[in-house]
Amino acid sequence: MRAVSLDRYGDPEVLTVVSRPVPAPLPTEIRVRVAAAGVNPVDWKTRAGQGMAAVLGDPPVVLGWDVAGVVDAIGPGVTRFAVGDLVFGMPWFPRQAGGYAEYVTAPSRHFAALPSRLDPIAGAALPLAGLTAWQCLVDIAEVSEGQRVLIHAAAGGVGHLAVQIARSRGAYVIGTASSAKHRALGQLGLDEAINYQGTEFEKVLDPVDVVLDLVGGDVAMRSLDVLRPGGLLISVPSRTAGAALAAAAERGIRATGMLVEPDGHGLEQIAALVDARQLRPVVAETFPLDRADSAHRVGETGRTAGKLVLTV
Repeated sequence: MRAVSLDRYGDPEVLTVVSRPVPAPLPTEIRVRVAAAGVNPVDWKTRAGQGMAAVLGDPPVVLGWDVAGVVDAIGPGVTRFAVGDLVFGMPWFPRQAGGYAEYVTAPSRHFAALPSRLDPIAGAALPLAGLTAWQCLVDIAEVSEGQRVLIHAAAGGVGHLAVQIARSRGAYVIGTASSAKHRALGQLGLDEAINYQGTEFEKVLDPVDVVLDLVGGDVAMRSLDVLRPGGLLISVPSRTAGAALAAAAERGIRATGMLVEPDGHGLEQIAALVDARQLRPVVAETFPLDRADSAHRVGETGRTAGKLVLTV
């Protein structure tokens, strides 16, 4: 099978297409013939030697944790799926999943049935970003009707899904994004948009119940000033979360970091929102598998609205 190999950490040029054996599923695993693979910030950060590089260890490795495709084979003990089923999932994260390839094997409970309203390209855009948003807003924050939720980088891969998930919970949703992206965010259900390029959000916002910080650094620190008593800051960028969490502790403010986990049940809940027309992933651009390097270059600009996807 074809796979995109990372033979050394570095610039996008280190990604090369190689031939590898097709894996066989172990007991409780399924093999998925990958139709599309999502590209996420953790991918290009890992490629550069940051991200999950310490977890994956020395190259060669195959990046990618977002996949959608067809069940091609099943191992003993699998009862959730049959050969021919369309599925999407985020297998093995943060261990190596090898999503940038024609086949992937992983436990069946790392997947869910692909929503009938999505094709595999849209399905591959959903798992990692969708589960990050779901686990932050539903599992950790337990967002409920009438709460005020602030989402930083609301137009990004996680952010645009978080907007919709928070809205589905009945929250009033505020997002920071460049002004050019405000209209699109309004179509996704955003109640209030703030242009981070010209406005200091902490000076114009009334207090909020939850802040989902997808930027980190100074943004995370300033977000402490907009939380009402008993509010919660969730800071996702791991490199800068520590300082914000320490500052929150000194001020008696609830704050936490998070790292997304594989969760077939969570994917089923996300799929239900898709089927109910309450959630849709936005695919900004697609690339063939052998242009994974180009996808990384585009992603690293930090200007993408929605998700980048490799077609396999």
